[in-house]
Amino acid sequence: AAGMFLRLLSDIQWRAAHPKWRRMSISQQSTSATPEPHPVSLPAQAQVVICGGGIMGTSVAYHLSKMGWKDIVLLEQGRLAAGTTRFCAGIVSTARPVSIELKMAHYSNKLYQQLEQETGVQTGYMKTGSISLAQTQDRLISLKRIASSLNVMGVPCEIISPKKVVQLHPLINIHDLVGAMYVPEDALVSSANVSLALATAASRNGVQIHERTSVSHVTVQKGRVTGVETDRGRIECEYFVNCAGQWAYELGHSGEEPVHIPLHACEHFYLLTHPLKEPLSSSLPTVVDPDGRIYIRNWQGGILSGGFEKNPKPLFTEGRNQLEIQNLQEDWDHFGPLLSALLRRMPGLETLQIMQLVNCPESFTPDMRCIMGESPTARGYFVLAGMNSAGISYGGGAGKYLAEWMVNGYPSENVWPLDLKRFGTLQSSRTFLRHRVMEVMPLMCDLKVPRWDFQTGRQLRTSPLYDRLDAQGARWMEKHGFERVKYFVPPGKDLLDLDHSKTFYKPDWFDIVGSEVKCCKEAVCVIDMSSFTKFEISSTGDQALESLQYLFSNDLDVPVGHVVHTGMLNEKGGYENDCSIARLSKRSFFMISPTDQQVHCWAWLKKRLPDDSNLIMEDVTWKYTALNLIGPRAVDVLSELSYAPMTAEHFPSLFCKEMSVGYANGIRVMSITHTGEPGFVLYIPIEYALHVYNEVMNMGQKYGIRNAGYYALRSLRIEKFFAFWGQDLDAFTTPMECGREFQVKLEKGMQFLGQEALLEQKQNGVYKRFTMFILEDHDTDMDLWPWWGEPIFRNGRYVGKTTSSAYSYTLERHVCLGFVHHYDEKTGEELVVTTDFINQGEYEIDIAGQRFQAKAKLYPFSSLFTQRRRKDEVELSGYQRE
Repeated sequence: AAGMFLRLLSDIQWRAAHPKWRRMSISQQSTSATPEPHPVSLPAQAQVVICGGGIMGTSVAYHLSKMGWKDIVLLEQGRLAAGTTRFCAGIVSTARPVSIELKMAHYSNKLYQQLEQETGVQTGYMKTGSISLAQTQDRLISLKRIASSLNVMGVPCEIISPKKVVQLHPLINIHDLVGAMYVPEDALVSSANVSLALATAASRNGVQIHERTSVSHVTVQKGRVTGVETDRGRIECEYFVNCAGQWAYELGHSGEEPVHIPLHACEHFYLLTHPLKEPLSSSLPTVVDPDGRIYIRNWQGGILSGGFEKNPKPLFTEGRNQLEIQNLQEDWDHFGPLLSALLRRMPGLETLQIMQLVNCPESFTPDMRCIMGESPTARGYFVLAGMNSAGISYGGGAGKYLAEWMVNGYPSENVWPLDLKRFGTLQSSRTFLRHRVMEVMPLMCDLKVPRWDFQTGRQLRTSPLYDRLDAQGARWMEKHGFERVKYFVPPGKDLLDLDHSKTFYKPDWFDIVGSEVKCCKEAVCVIDMSSFTKFEISSTGDQALESLQYLFSNDLDVPVGHVVHTGMLNEKGGYENDCSIARLSKRSFFMISPTDQQVHCWAWLKKRLPDDSNLIMEDVTWKYTALNLIGPRAVDVLSELSYAPMTAEHFPSLFCKEMSVGYANGIRVMSITHTGEPGFVLYIPIEYALHVYNEVMNMGQKYGIRNAGYYALRSLRIEKFFAFWGQDLDAFTTPMECGREFQVKLEKGMQFLGQEALLEQKQNGVYKRFTMFILEDHDTDMDLWPWWGEPIFRNGRYVGKTTSSAYSYTLERHVCLGFVHHYDEKTGEELVVTTDFINQGEYEIDIAGQRFQAKAKLYPFSSLFTQRRRKDEVELSGYQRE
């Protein structure tokens, strides 16, 4: 990485040297502000305009040009790679907990390895490996979980002892370590030079690159990008890519049609030292010490070390703009704790001389995952930004996926965890972003056990029942900004203990959720599910029905009052959404979707529904409070409150009817619970919500009613083998692959989106199957729990990963759901997965490196749920298909 830092130090030189790490002198040499001449005028039009000449912008340009798009203009307001990219530490690390991020980093590493040979530009690529240290057993467990994922992805990785750490890096103090993870193929690069190499290759492929050109705003007409206004004139274009890094937010808000890109900059510190007396080897592994909040890498015989402090300093909340990032103010007091951690980890550095303390901005997002994808409001407006200090690791892969998205209409992997549309406008408040990134930056190093929740930016979207439920002991989590109940703490429980019960093992809420599940099965429970996305689609004629019949895979031409489970599929037959649609009248439909579908589903439908003033779609999420009454006594509670018979003869399954409940009229009651248990969901106009809730709770007392939360719902739906979108289902999963052929109107002779792909699968077979696994030799009290993302092994060979899991209080065992693939043992080629292939295998689930035997099933249990049985009485193979 020498080239990048020589360039950095030639621009700004801050030197400090003293045997005891005290700063002695500072000198600053400013760069010339004289603008460079523009020898080449801007083109009047282009197919694509990319804003930003850092690692992201150049990677997108490189990959688009590789895919055959040539009419591309890349604009950079300063010089190429002169923003955050220039200050990047240059560490390419594949050790990522999120699967799609791991894949991006793995691709980036392979790309950078051959980039110098391809372009002739030196990139400083050096395969050094990396060592992630664990000071606690919980940290070691989290590393083992990552190591399991890396190994099955084909990335060499091993869990090593502290003694092995010293062999790999002799300067590391190991006295407080319990273990580490070694990834031998991780690397170092010069980030700026990688950008220049990508730009060089793109330029050779016909991409025009213009430095010293600022974009003022993007013009959008009729919901589509039409051009870009710059300080050097206008460029007409079809596509615009916002790769403006920390300025992506301001640029998104600069046009008449704002594009919300929720990111915020924080100061990020690292120091550079002079070489050691015996200069460090250039191949010495990078060290990441998350418990100490620091990373350490070799730099020109000395070290570069930075970290993520507990009290970060947000930047530019007011939107201040700089052309090129200059080195921000040194702050040794602020860097002090990280410096102490460095000296504890490498005591031999006491006498080393400091060359510079670098302070540069880094962009962070509300959920610590980067942002990519197309704007929900402006077609042709794409975004790639918010890298959370991992820009060089993600740069190659992120640019590839975005280029695929633009050229093909979809990327080659499921990128929903990174999609811009996972956010709404509510995450774009500057106050929210400032507060959230102050939490996010320390979380980069904090131990993240399953089910942890953000603490900032909370109580933003709440049900009208929030205060009422909170007073009854509700414990909250947040989804798409909406507060949802996890479970209810009974009176007398130690609340503090439960708030801090963060573990990879059996959690403290285990018995609480168990009692809620028991009540759902034996009496009646109420779950507030107001966060679900709710749309109404209507028309003056048959336009609504005709449009929805094409956009949804199940038959919606059902009698008024019927509810249909259906998928909203893409051209490849994959689930863009999984929802329930009630036919309210001949020309009106009520659509219920997952909480995080609010932006994505709206954009998907808007893009595909005909532009017809007689066809109306309205987001009514905020208009209705949803109460889910689950359990065998739900029918009694509703019957008494409505003075109407609610038995199956009068109110069949998957039925919808407007009723009075208590004094309130216009309550939409649906015989559906999303769990497989009997019950109803009440969609209540919000002004009646408190009244109806009180009536339900009062009437339900004699039937043993109680509140419940989403953890109970999760346990119920997983033991019934119900797949949820965003966890089990995604844009790369079809109904044929998850046993939902019965929700598809293939035999109806009607055309719908994704039909051809499904017909092909029906004829040729599927390459993965959604499967249910019951852990057989797993001790719930003593063993690590499965959560999601655990590798699945069949006859000792890797065949897939779990997508969700929960403890089944009925089976008294853990249940995991996941997809099984069939890979050819010699070639690795994917083969068709048959029922026999599933049934004839011996399965194991890998939890942090330990494998547990599991029984595989393609259908849920049926008779089991009529009564509770002891574990040793349960014969797992003896139940019929439901």
